Amino acid sequence: MSFATAILARRCPRLCHVFAKNPVHSFQFLGLYRGYSKKNECIKMGTKDKLMKIIGEQCNTNEDKVTVVGCGDVGMACTFSILAQGVSSDVTMIDLNADKMKGEMFDIQHGCLYLNAKVASGTDYAVTANSKICVITAGVRQKEGESRLNLVQRNTDVLKDIVPNLAKHSPDAIMLVVSNPCDILTWVTWKLSGFPKNRVLGSGTNLDTSRFRYYISQRLGISPDSVHGWVLGEHGDSSVAIWSGVNVAGVRLQDIHPEAGSDNDPENWKGVHKDVVQSAYDVIKLKGFTNWAIGLCASAQVKSIIRNSNKIHPASTYVKGMLGITDDVFLSMPCVLGRNGVSAVIDPNLNSEELCYMKYSAAKMLEVASGLKM
Repeated sequence: MSFATAILARRCPRLCHVFAKNPVHSFQFLGLYRGYSKKNECIKMGTKDKLMKIIGEQCNTNEDKVTVVGCGDVGMACTFSILAQGVSSDVTMIDLNADKMKGEMFDIQHGCLYLNAKVASGTDYAVTANSKICVITAGVRQKEGESRLNLVQRNTDVLKDIVPNLAKHSPDAIMLVVSNPCDILTWVTWKLSGFPKNRVLGSGTNLDTSRFRYYISQRLGISPDSVHGWVLGEHGDSSVAIWSGVNVAGVRLQDIHPEAGSDNDPENWKGVHKDVVQSAYDVIKLKGFTNWAIGLCASAQVKSIIRNSNKIHPASTYVKGMLGITDDVFLSMPCVLGRNGVSAVIDPNLNSEELCYMKYSAAKMLEVASGLKM
């Protein structure tokens, strides 16, 4: 009996008489043991096997997979909001900056005890395969004093690489565009993807509307979710505040204060919309970028789609044929969001002034889109 075999036999005394009667068995057993040990060094203790009895294969695919493109400040705000609010249990991040992306992924994974979610990342678009929703936040950041529309060609060029790759790996996905200028880039994404119009939308004026309701609530001393009102049109300087529909508990502001939102209003409610338009510029001037509010707004839209809640959000959608608009453009309208993306658009029943502003916003989008190099 060899020295190694003797050691094995000592660990298991019952082997001694076997090896003594037939030395061949000792050499066979030693060979098997060495082969098994070499291949299974990390699991030879069998901890997992002792802990649990496997009765079926684990399912490694989720129906709520969300991909967030871009790991900048906006992308991470979207990712964190989606995870922290339990919107999706499977989030994948993709970015060209591999080190930054891995660092962000590890940082979130270390808190997965409190998220109950799977978080992955990669630079290869193959990691985005089978996504239900692709949230596009990548692009050039808006600078202080720069309008969203100034970003358009630079970010269009960025999307030329992103969108076809997303469409290739997730042909049934819904694309949600957050990058600015949101409405133009949503149109660009629709063109590049070849997807039907219901499966391409932009975060649009969901953020403007959130700001609008917040500022009104501060004037009235109530919660923002008790204020009902909409900002539609462009997510930008030509956005349209729908003062005719603003109400609290069903009471329209213009029923008790007809001048609300007009130029001759002594209470200057119109200043609320000016604050909404100016908000992004103020935040960018103070901290260099905006991210938390848009992250929460995008997460709310993703939630409505994944949960198939048919909740109505302001979202940038294809508006040709609505409100007398004949242009091939995307603007924010009240959209019903569910598993198929935009299932319906609500007619906001605008007054003549609001309708005029919406048509102006559409014309502005057409003017910018027509100058793009696709």
